[in-house]
Amino acid sequence: MSIRRSGSYTVQKKSKGKPNGKKPASEEKKLYLEPEYTRVRVTDVEFKQLVTLPQEIDLNEWLASNVTTFFNHINLQYSTISEFCTGETCQTMAACNTQYYWYDERGKKLKCTAPQYIDFVMSSVQKLVTDEDVFPTKYGREFPSSFESLIKKICRYLFHVLAHIYSAHFKEITALELHGHLNTLFIHFLLFVREFSLLDPKETSILDDLSEVLFSEENREAVGATGEAQNHVKER
Repeated sequence: MSIRRSGSYTVQKKSKGKPNGKKPASEEKKLYLEPEYTRVRVTDVEFKQLVTLPQEIDLNEWLASNVTTFFNHINLQYSTISEFCTGETCQTMAACNTQYYWYDERGKKLKCTAPQYIDFVMSSVQKLVTDEDVFPTKYGREFPSSFESLIKKICRYLFHVLAHIYSAHFKEITALELHGHLNTLFIHFLLFVREFSLLDPKETSILDDLSEVLFSEENREAVGATGEAQNHVKER
């Protein structure tokens, strides 16, 4: 059985209260851990049920559908703060205590600014999810044998973008009142990649402090009631 590949929640850019685009170095690093922000969601849905593979759905189709949706939402989330992510404010693609490098088709490591890196990510993922040979949408078409490894690669890139938004642009996110959308997206994404072992836990460990808070029983109860770093740099 096939399923439509579409989104489930919407991020809208707001014009009032826009931040000035400056990037304070220290105060942003753990802003995303403040309780006034971690409690906020756009829905109190049980995400565990959303990520579980339905019995009648093919695994590869389920992966394709959800990863395409995550790509669209993360791309949209980044677009809301992209004007504040520039070569001057984000001279490297960094998230918390980790710096990421892009590798071209020949395997050459490239040091990029954050907007350059994210443009590479979005362009390459867009190319994959619209390729019928990789993400088939027509009846009878088979997924390639390399599909799982490609899904893992996409998820790794998408996590890098989410991590950069949290660590470098959370102040802008809160100024635009979009932290509820970001938290909801992050919870959904992380539960999905954990459900199907799509990311090595070491890859996501830089935001373990955030995931622990978001997934804590106490915080989930607060959501139901309200509806609502280190300086050392590692290379990857």
